[in-house]
Amino acid sequence: MTQAPALDEVSVTRGIITDYRPLDFHTLGVAGCIDRLTVPLRRQGTVIRWETPHHGIEITAASAALLYHAAQEALSNAFKHAQPTEITIRLTAVYHGIRLTVTDNGRGFDVNATGDRTRGLGLRLMSIAVHEAGGTIVIDSTPGNGVRLTITLPLD
Repeated sequence: MTQAPALDEVSVTRGIITDYRPLDFHTLGVAGCIDRLTVPLRRQGTVIRWETPHHGIEITAASAALLYHAAQEALSNAFKHAQPTEITIRLTAVYHGIRLTVTDNGRGFDVNATGDRTRGLGLRLMSIAVHEAGGTIVIDSTPGNGVRLTITLPLD
């Protein structure tokens, strides 16, 4: 599914979900920016569930951008490969940090497969970025059982 990009719309090109509007974490918050990325999934009928705190959590622009791009990769992978009927996105405060969890009920994959080195490049790059920021990343999946991506970033 390829859509022509528009400056005011989220689009999909070669399975990658792209938001052409400038990120405005101050006005929309991280959750609002990530929610815009779910538009293509909603259009294909995927139910999006949100679990976020009822109070704002102050995080740095760098942490917000990292969480946003991690969500973009997870949602793009779900759109392109998983065919989920439901995705849950959770942002939570944890002891001295913030956690993003994206869970889908799609096809899943073998996280230990070592076959095609070009597959999973986005996840590997995301892992490097998270580790460089002092965070942790856990990817939990098995074929037929969906994917759970959990990223925890320190706020100190």
